[in-house]
Amino acid sequence: MQVWENIIYVIALATMFIGNLFALRQQNMKRFLAFSSIAQAGFILLGLITGTQLGTATVVYFVLVYIFSNLAAFGVVQAIALQTGKENRDDYNGLYRTNPNLSLVMMLALFSLAGIPPVAGFFGKFFLFAAAASKGYYLLVFLAVVNVTISLYYYLLVVRAMFIRKSENPIPFFKSKIYMRLGLLITVLGILVLGLYSPLYDYIFELSSIFNK
Repeated sequence: MQVWENIIYVIALATMFIGNLFALRQQNMKRFLAFSSIAQAGFILLGLITGTQLGTATVVYFVLVYIFSNLAAFGVVQAIALQTGKENRDDYNGLYRTNPNLSLVMMLALFSLAGIPPVAGFFGKFFLFAAAASKGYYLLVFLAVVNVTISLYYYLLVVRAMFIRKSENPIPFFKSKIYMRLGLLITVLGILVLGLYSPLYDYIFELSSIFNK
């Protein structure tokens, strides 16, 4: 059992650092989110390494949060790519001025992925850190917090591009197809509900007891 814990420990650190450090170097938004996803997988391992009911519940909760957050971010990127063919971060300069709704969805998704309160991602990461700390993995939690700081920096680069930086040729206003708008609306509702509806986590915690008997 100790051998597997050591393996998960190393993989968790490797995925967090590799994913974040490579995400820092990316200009292409799709590759950026792909490497970000690798880092998020490392956070998931914080819950798995505990082998407890708390760890199982936090993993399920975090995965739900991650699904909605990542789909929202990828949805915005795909909507822009389909309409304009632009995929680089610099292309997003001044996006809020022409497409405020897409910018707000992207900001909410990135804040959730970064773990900024009060959106769902904050609670997901907090519960994962609490689960790992409860089993004495203090160094792992500390290094995970370091990685949260790194990810916060590159997520905010995108937010800065959309809301603060200006462009002489910003992405023009466009309207996505109805299924795209509906999909983004569902992801936004998922992020908000998972973050604000705390009894949902309690329900997941109770269900997780079945797998830890």
